[in-house]
Formats: sequence, C-alpha cells, structure tokens
Amino acid sequence: MANKTFKQASSVHGRNPQHLIENVIRQRVYESAFWKEQCFALTAESIIDKAVEMQTIGGVYGNLRPLPFMCLLLKLLQLQPEREIIFEYLQAEEFKYLRALAAMYARLCFKSYEVFDILEPLLQDYRKLRLRNNSGYHIMHMDEFIDELLTEERVCDIILPRLTRRDVLEEVEGLPKRKSPLDVGDEEEERDGSDDDQERYISRSPSPASNSGESGRYVSRSPSGSPAPNEQDEDGDRFVSRSPSPASDS
Repeated sequence: MANKTFKQASSVHGRNPQHLIENVIRQRVYESAFWKEQCFALTAESIIDKAVEMQTIGGVYGNLRPLPFMCLLLKLLQLQPEREIIFEYLQAEEFKYLRALAAMYARLCFKSYEVFDILEPLLQDYRKLRLRNNSGYHIMHMDEFIDELLTEERVCDIILPRLTRRDVLEEVEGLPKRKSPLDVGDEEEERDGSDDDQERYISRSPSPASNSGESGRYVSRSPSGSPAPNEQDEDGDRFVSRSPSPASDS
C-alpha cells in the first residue's frame, strides 16, 4: 500500500504519475532505506521538511542507489499535490533544493505552455546546487538546472516528457515571447544614454542670464541719455549725463 499512487490522483500524459520514472529506478527507490524510513506517511506539507534537509540533487549513483531527491520526487508523484502547493514550493526562495524539486515535478507533470511560463523566470536564479551522479559530486547553478529541464531529454536519470517547441506555443497558445535579461539591460542603457544626451543639450543651451550679462552693471543707452528706471549704475550718485544741457549751449 505504501507504494500505491493516491486514489484521487489523475493520470499524467496518459499514464500513472509514478510511471513517469522508469521501472528499474522506481523499484530501487522502493527498496531504499530512505524511502522506507523517511518517506513513509509523508504529506504535501510534511515533505517540505525533508526537502529542506536535502544537500544534493540527482537521480541515482553507484549501483543504481537513489538519492533522497529522487525518493521525494517519486513521493510527490505518488501524492500528486494541488498546483497551488507546487507554486508555493517554487516561490520559497530561501529553500533552493525545495524549489529544484518542485521545478522537476512541474517539468514532468505540467503542460508545455505551463512549463515555459513557470520555469523560465527561474533562469534568473543563479544560486549554487550540489549535483551527485556516478562520477561524484559537481557544482551547478539553478539556472543551469532549469535550462536543462527546458532543453534536454534526460535530467537526473529520468527521460522527460516531450516538450512542445516554444515558437509553436507562441503561435498556437499565445505564449508571450521570452525577453532576455540582456535585452532588458541594453534597453535601459539606451534609455540612460538618451537622457544623458538630453541633459547635455539642455546644459549647453544659452540661458537668459548669459545673454543679459552683468545685469547689475548694465546702464541703459536710452535716447534721453539717462539710465532706465531701476537700472542705474552701482555709483548712481556719481552718474553724469552726457546729453548737452541748456547752460552749455548758451
């Protein structure tokens, strides 16, 4: 009974969810100590504690010995939790191995449109993950793992379901075109450059103050020969009019 799929679980891609993992690996998981001791009676809530304790991702190593990552993945397939729960797993940024487990489950069970829509934002997660396989331990990053889920046929020793091409989904399903972070960065640089050019253009334009000169010392050359109102010289008391006076003519 412990190895049976949940009664209310629905088929995925036309088959039992547990059968998404090959029979040989599945039987190895059933026989492993971790499955018998740690995965018994787990629920969608209690599985979080086990996922947080994980230190590696991967499928099998050595003589087909399954890693806890594979055991918990099979348990998720057995339980088939609601989509909202998987979304909560993916949003738990502080638990990277829980996010990796949920991403793997989504890749196996969700439709192609949903896979691209859900997993592509995780390509901006650059945290390190420890991967274990037959050749030992390796360091990879979350974005590398997500990229493999979107592009490779086999990940963690599991053959992934066929994924519809992205360009087809854009035409048929209306999937938005993917925007690379590099393209967004180039657009911001172009926008910043145009703002800088505009500021330089404004700073070089003539200002009213520069045209008027030193307004405090400006003396109007009016025909009357006297300064215009409010525009007298600093030495207003010593100002002498240059216009001819009646006395001089006489």
